[in-house]
Amino acid sequence: MRRFYSVLIFVLLLSACGGPVSREPSQTTAPVVLATTTFLADMARNVAGDHVAVESLLPFGADPHSYQPIPADTVKISKSTVLIVNGLDYEQFLAPLLENAGGERLMITASDGLESRTMEEEGNTVTDPHMWLDPNRVIKYVENIRDGLSQADPDGAAIYKSNADAYIARLRELDGWIREQVTQIPAEHRLLVTNHESLGYFSEQYGFTVIGEVLQSVSSIASPSAKQMAEVVDQIKSSGAPAIFLDASDNPTLTQQIASETGVNVVTDLHLESLTDGPPAGTYIEMMKDNVTQFVNALR
Repeated sequence: MRRFYSVLIFVLLLSACGGPVSREPSQTTAPVVLATTTFLADMARNVAGDHVAVESLLPFGADPHSYQPIPADTVKISKSTVLIVNGLDYEQFLAPLLENAGGERLMITASDGLESRTMEEEGNTVTDPHMWLDPNRVIKYVENIRDGLSQADPDGAAIYKSNADAYIARLRELDGWIREQVTQIPAEHRLLVTNHESLGYFSEQYGFTVIGEVLQSVSSIASPSAKQMAEVVDQIKSSGAPAIFLDASDNPTLTQQIASETGVNVVTDLHLESLTDGPPAGTYIEMMKDNVTQFVNALR
């Protein structure tokens, strides 16, 4: 009989071990991270690693200056618990989406803590938001993203710090690579003409001079006057700038008109506002390398 009870107890214990185990529910929920643009999403993925998924609100190739939201954007925002924005009035399409999405989320403004450039536009002082085109400023972006993700998900703070440190090291390498590439361009040829005011931070960092913009605005949706067009033509002719540089999403019509009057080359496939779905600008670092390569090839 004693042996029977021993076997019975063993069978009951074995059955208990094979059954469902009740556990306390986890107190930490992984944040749902959304970035407004593809390049911000890429930066955030480098910080988050495999720990948290990051999605971009805008698709590849979209220009935030002229983006027209769709209903699915409101749904994406409503599901997010962390939203990463560039700031500096870059995402002007965002306010109605946030109002319609409702709810609360942690907002990370990547450009926080950086000094911005300003310019006069139709009698108003406006801020240039294109800080990400200077990798040195992107280091601050990464630090802000790291700190925001750590606030939203304290359990992942050590991971975010380690990943951010590694990515910042790569950004410093990118800065050194750009400086080396720029030495191939004679100083007198480091002249940039762009569609709109977008390369100011880049030019200040790497010794270029922005001769003029087809659209004298920080936005790509402005319309130039006949006077402004004539001024750009005169600036190009007097400076000897050999090329006009356009983002792939820009409308080339006005620029082609200026090129026909000045005889300069038009480079039409820079990637300044968005990454590409794969090469040549599938990541932020690849985007910057592709742009710089095109500057060097056109100006040296």
